[in-house]
Amino acid sequence: MRLAAFGCWVLLLSLGLGLAPQVRAQEVGVVQSDILMLDPDRLFMETLFGQRLNEDYLAQREQLIARNRQLEAELEAEEQALTDLRAQKTPEEFRELADAFDAKVQQIRADSDRAVRDLELSRERAPVIFMRAVEPVLVELMRDAGGTVVLDLRSVLLRDDTIDITDIAISRIDQRIGDGPPRRQAPETPTPEPTPETAPETSEEPQQ
Repeated sequence: MRLAAFGCWVLLLSLGLGLAPQVRAQEVGVVQSDILMLDPDRLFMETLFGQRLNEDYLAQREQLIARNRQLEAELEAEEQALTDLRAQKTPEEFRELADAFDAKVQQIRADSDRAVRDLELSRERAPVIFMRAVEPVLVELMRDAGGTVVLDLRSVLLRDDTIDITDIAISRIDQRIGDGPPRRQAPETPTPEPTPETAPETSEEPQQ
């Protein structure tokens, strides 16, 4: 999954860091440069969070494929059963059944198309969600490096790899956010409390 949505991604900040570059390099262990470079594709594919987003998309796609295959098999069986009934029905009765089947097929096709569109929309949104989550880490890293601009290295013709901060960015993102926020889970259905009619009765000895 490429981060094509970002094009030539550039992060700009105006920083007033009054520290000597060599001192900063010793403190944080990163290169010191006004201009830094980053590979957004590697950032997405090699961080735990990016991998999770990609795995979620692939899992949803496989589920959708399996569901469509199941529906296809069910519709084929239903169509065959309808064909077998043709000799037992009047033309009017068969036409009514056939029209109902066609309407069902059209509805299933519309639902399937909508599910595909929703899945592709989630795939397109994944890089945006990812970058919003990791942006604070990247900004902090840029400040630690004394940088004022981070360039998308895919748009750079010639470069010095010493100003590529992709590896350390991957490491920091994994340390800070891991594989991202918890996945949403469906709320559990609460267990109904006993009603007066179903509550167990306690027997008491009659007082004398």
